[in-house]
Amino acid sequence: MGLRNRVTGVTLVKGTYVRGAAMVVELVSIIAVAGVAWLGASVRVVKQYERGLVYRFGRVRSTVREPGLTMLVPLADRLQKVNMQIVTLPVPAQEGITRDNVTVRVDAVVYFKVIDPVVAAVNVQDYRFAVGQVAQTSLRSIIGKSDLDDLLSNRERLNQGLELMIDSPALDWGVHIDRVEIKDVALPETMKRSMSRQAEAERERRARVISADGELQASEKLSQAAARMADTPAALQLRLLETVVQVSAEKNSTLVLPFPVELLRFVDQYTQRAQQQNETQQAKEAESPKEVRASKEAANGHPPQPRLPEGEKST
Repeated sequence: MGLRNRVTGVTLVKGTYVRGAAMVVELVSIIAVAGVAWLGASVRVVKQYERGLVYRFGRVRSTVREPGLTMLVPLADRLQKVNMQIVTLPVPAQEGITRDNVTVRVDAVVYFKVIDPVVAAVNVQDYRFAVGQVAQTSLRSIIGKSDLDDLLSNRERLNQGLELMIDSPALDWGVHIDRVEIKDVALPETMKRSMSRQAEAERERRARVISADGELQASEKLSQAAARMADTPAALQLRLLETVVQVSAEKNSTLVLPFPVELLRFVDQYTQRAQQQNETQQAKEAESPKEVRASKEAANGHPPQPRLPEGEKST
């Protein structure tokens, strides 16, 4: 009987110990699960290109969380991540009329980044949408203030002006405009044809000017060569012989007969002398026709009739 009571007491002690151990295990498990849940609710990871904003009961904290692990107060804090990378925002094509009354379609691209995450998250609802709308209105404004030639050839100045127009309101949103680039300028088909004709006419004008300039320089050189050869007639003969050698070197059926230049000069001088004599004779005949007639009659054997005084008649 005593032995049975002892066995029963040991069994009760063992049962109590097992129940106590089970309760401890359950308690530890509950604490571990609660700890894991607390860590899951309070630990956040901020990436390298992000910054974290903490809202505690709806009020933003001034301290910006840096990249890495950050701790939050569960049920009190809320974390908002802001991307600090450069954002590429394409601007849709905007149609407008330039200052010289030409209808064009221009599209652009804007590169910007957030420099103040607190201002970007608090002062504006969606800074990307806001920057896009300002870029569109600024692009239309810059089209109306510019000429067509500026849109086609002076884009650097237009890009700078467009960047300043967009950057002015974006600074109040914590955004910095890195750069703005005009991508494409679409022209009407009639304007394209007109510009092609203008370019063709300009190229033709330049070709004619270059050809005329070449002819002018060639004529100046030929004039200098002629003056040099006039001083040394033998040089002209040597040039003639050189030309004959060049022509005979080619395999052709052309027959070249050199003509003496001196003969041409003699014929020219004789023609000029004969022309001068004819002009002199005609002048003499015009000055004294009666004397010429008397000399001709004397030469034919008829003596000239004497002159009568005025008022007397010949009988």
